[in-house]
Amino acid sequence: MDTCLIELTNNNACRLLKDLEDLNIIKILRRGRDQKDEQPAGNAGQFRGELNLSDEQYKDFQTHSKNIRGEWPKSI
Repeated sequence: MDTCLIELTNNNACRLLKDLEDLNIIKILRRGRDQKDEQPAGNAGQFRGELNLSDEQYKDFQTHSKNIRGEWPKSI
């Protein structure tokens, strides 16, 4: 089976997709409005978990992030 990402450009398209799902022709995996509601406010939520780092890589990344933040001037 192939997975396709589509953008609905007409209000009737959603109804048609739901009809196709009822006929067991397609399966709707995620709905855009539902997904937006689940994400926390801000940009960070959309990237959470996207790096797929090991525990060691994550700790190294966090240490590096703290170090470079310390290099920024405090007067900004």
